[in-house]
Amino acid sequence: MSSSFTTAADPLEHSRPMPPILRAEHPAHASAVSWGAILAGAAAAAALSMILLILGAGLGLSAISPWARSGVSAAAFGFSTIVWVTVTQIMASGMGGYLAGRLRARWVGAQTDEVYFRDTAHGFLAWAVASLATAALLASTIAAIVGGGVQAGASVAGGAAAAASVTGAAGRSSTGPEAGSTSYFVDSLFRKENNAAALTEPAAAAPVAETTRILLNSLRSGALPADDTRYLGQVIAQRTGLSQPDAEKRVSDTYARMQAGLKDAETAARAAADKARKATVHATLWLFVSLLAGAFVASLAATWGGRQRDL
Repeated sequence: MSSSFTTAADPLEHSRPMPPILRAEHPAHASAVSWGAILAGAAAAAALSMILLILGAGLGLSAISPWARSGVSAAAFGFSTIVWVTVTQIMASGMGGYLAGRLRARWVGAQTDEVYFRDTAHGFLAWAVASLATAALLASTIAAIVGGGVQAGASVAGGAAAAASVTGAAGRSSTGPEAGSTSYFVDSLFRKENNAAALTEPAAAAPVAETTRILLNSLRSGALPADDTRYLGQVIAQRTGLSQPDAEKRVSDTYARMQAGLKDAETAARAAADKARKATVHATLWLFVSLLAGAFVASLAATWGGRQRDL
């Protein structure tokens, strides 16, 4: 009796569709997040990103040259760097998102909208983990990019760079090969005229150090006092044989030249700092755009990998 029933049930048993094999499924009470798939996608994205960045660095170094009119220009190099970083982020994030969606376990009883949302979340999480891992490895590089603009903006507060240059030059020898701009101006004060009358007595050594201190103090205060102008005129007249009015005029003209040079140095320092600040702003903005594009591509690729997984 039992044998006939078994024989009759065998054709029905063979006619039923076979369940899919090698298809992992989440039970209804399990978590909707497949952390294994997310970590796998993140690891793949971080590794691919590192490989592409190394390749880009090699190509960039091979394209530039220290020689004039050789290699790519600065504008072309900056544009190619932006494009390569964006392409790297898109490719690496797309690969990581696709793997996170393709490797996740199948959800039982989940509706289509819920599956789409979970796949998108898996791609975004894979991108987030990969970005954090890459940022941890490249922390020094990112800090250099962001800190460059901050240091450039702080370096020109009150013309500190120009003032430091003038002050440093004051401590150098006025006759040595390393004489700075201040020593040059001081030396020009004591130049003798070709038609100057010879002094009856040997002139004492020129008080170069005192003259330098007077000029630097006047540069810091913003004006050369009349007493200092008269005193320096006397010293110059004694040393060079000029008349007192001509010596004072030389002092005033030299001081005006020093002020103009200091102002030009400060303007150049501010221009360089502003250029560095703009470059830092552009770099951070494009880095933000590339990361945003990577997040979008990773989320989109995860939905595609999830659909391929559920076929």
